Amino acid sequence: MTPLPITFERLRKTYGDYTALDDVSLRIEPGEFLTLLGPSGSGKTTLLMALAGFIRPEAGTIMIGERDVTRLPPNKRDIGIVFQNYALFPHMSVRANVEYPLKLRGVREAEARKRAMAALERVKLGAFAERDIAALSGGQRQRVALARAIVYEPRVMLMDEPLSALDKNLREHMQFEIRRLHDDLGITTIYVTHDQREALTMSDRIAVMEAGRIRQIDTPQEIYHRPRTAFVAEFMGEANILPAEAAGAASQGQLVIRAEHLHLGEVDGETDAVVLSGHVAALAFRGENWLVQLALASGQEVMLSIPSSRAEGCENLRAGDAITAHAARQHVHHLLEAGTDA
Repeated sequence: MTPLPITFERLRKTYGDYTALDDVSLRIEPGEFLTLLGPSGSGKTTLLMALAGFIRPEAGTIMIGERDVTRLPPNKRDIGIVFQNYALFPHMSVRANVEYPLKLRGVREAEARKRAMAALERVKLGAFAERDIAALSGGQRQRVALARAIVYEPRVMLMDEPLSALDKNLREHMQFEIRRLHDDLGITTIYVTHDQREALTMSDRIAVMEAGRIRQIDTPQEIYHRPRTAFVAEFMGEANILPAEAAGAASQGQLVIRAEHLHLGEVDGETDAVVLSGHVAALAFRGENWLVQLALASGQEVMLSIPSSRAEGCENLRAGDAITAHAARQHVHHLLEAGTDA
């Protein structure tokens, strides 16, 4: 099965005065795992539903391969979809749920059963084929939804926050399972989430969305370490945004320093580093790390994340104590102007 590219060209969707998609253009490469990431109301689900055919944009074009699907109904788009609530039929068995899309397409019963069982084996649920949906755990239901989405061998897979209902440990396990399934099938996958760690773990590229626009699209490493705007920097984790002059930089504009890149104490003379001094405003122990809030003389507060493995002395700090922190200049990144698009 050959994966297909997907192209959005100047897509626009409004609801009254609210603009859900604002001139969005994007190309997803064949076989790529791309995540649409952003807060609620950023447009990520609207973009996914437009691709699925459940929402029709007022302007723009959607291409799957060489085919314009902008006005095609959902069942003509050759797309597998996994929804947040799984959308399984509780009155059917596991196997019957997976067979259902094949029967809609007129596949004969024997062939439908064969393909359904193959899909269930792929998600490690072959032994559960005759179980009732109500008898399954959340993780097992999620696997049934995956099997149903892949059973008719679509060349594009859409996933709308499929792990949000699972507990933390199971969610992290399923992230690897979904990525493995994507790699095994060789299909193009578009995944929607508001969870930054999920996006970083699973994606080839991440498109960070805000207010109906893509603010940055890049690899997980680039998005995290070299954000282009203050919004992307702060959305992707503990980011300290500082005026360049506050960090002793000769340039203008803003700098971003990740909380985990700041170290307590003076810097040795051989290290090229940004040095920040002030007093402890607050601190908290979180098990794997200590969070230390450093108040600068300017009044700005900077967050440090100190791993417990090198946090000697943190337990002795108190609010008001004078401290110095530093970050190697290689971990200090200049931002473009806030709001600049990708």
